Amino acid sequence: MKLSKIIFQLILLGFLISPIAFAQSNTFVSNGGKLHYEIFGKGEPILIINGGPGMNSNGFGELAMELGKKYQAIIYDQRGTGKSTLEEINSNTVTMDLMVKDIEALRIHLKIEKWTLLGHSFGGILGYYYASKHPERVKAMIQSSSGGMDLALLSLIDIQSKLTDMEWDSLQYYGNKINEGDTSYGTLLKRGEFMAPAYLYNREFIPVLAKRMTQGNMQLNALVWSDLRRINYDTKESLQSFEQPVLILHGKNDLLESSVAETAHNVLPNSQLELMDKCAHYGWLDRPDVYFDLIYDFMDSVKNL
Repeated sequence: MKLSKIIFQLILLGFLISPIAFAQSNTFVSNGGKLHYEIFGKGEPILIINGGPGMNSNGFGELAMELGKKYQAIIYDQRGTGKSTLEEINSNTVTMDLMVKDIEALRIHLKIEKWTLLGHSFGGILGYYYASKHPERVKAMIQSSSGGMDLALLSLIDIQSKLTDMEWDSLQYYGNKINEGDTSYGTLLKRGEFMAPAYLYNREFIPVLAKRMTQGNMQLNALVWSDLRRINYDTKESLQSFEQPVLILHGKNDLLESSVAETAHNVLPNSQLELMDKCAHYGWLDRPDVYFDLIYDFMDSVKNL
């Protein structure tokens, strides 16, 4: 593979520092910790809530930079990740309710009356939960390969069928090594290399997505999933009267079954569901032509609300 192509891929996933160099960056105190955020561009505010849980927003810098050409695109490190710090990380300091309070604190800090939420993967779950608590602060929502409105996704994720037999066996091998205590970067990267294909239609992006997958904090991940089970996360009833526009984007080749997106579309009274061809979990990588056009059209339709 040519060096220029590798660099292009790195830029797309936001691993180079150049996107951040053009952003406004700040940190403020929020609910017992420090919350770090970046702002790209000016105009209609869009809060991008990254996936995970337990991952920072680094891999979303290029997405924010692209949207920042037309809007005020905001990314932030969820509590305990990246530059957002907590003195202690435990079941009392990492909860869905505190994560919602962080988002609301960020809105107040930025003096934004209402904003559009763009939640990707787990970020979609957090976006739905925030909207169920603060519907009056949400102008519109974009759900990007969202985890959905309840915990049904736990039985609707199919990683194995997206991998070759060799990839699946290798993923199991390196997963077992990590479970046995080998958390070296090399082992984490190998696991990422064999897991990444399940998330992509275009396999050219495997190397950079694998690197992204080494950055997850498994302690935070476990705490968030434990809390989701504790609260029996389910926003369907509370959001069935949510009248603001919602754009639901889902790849036809996603490892998460499209029924998750279809359920949300059936619940939300003012939603638009778009199933994208030749697209898996990362629409802005697999199908940027379709992904961004749908977002731009949607944002144009809600700008006067």
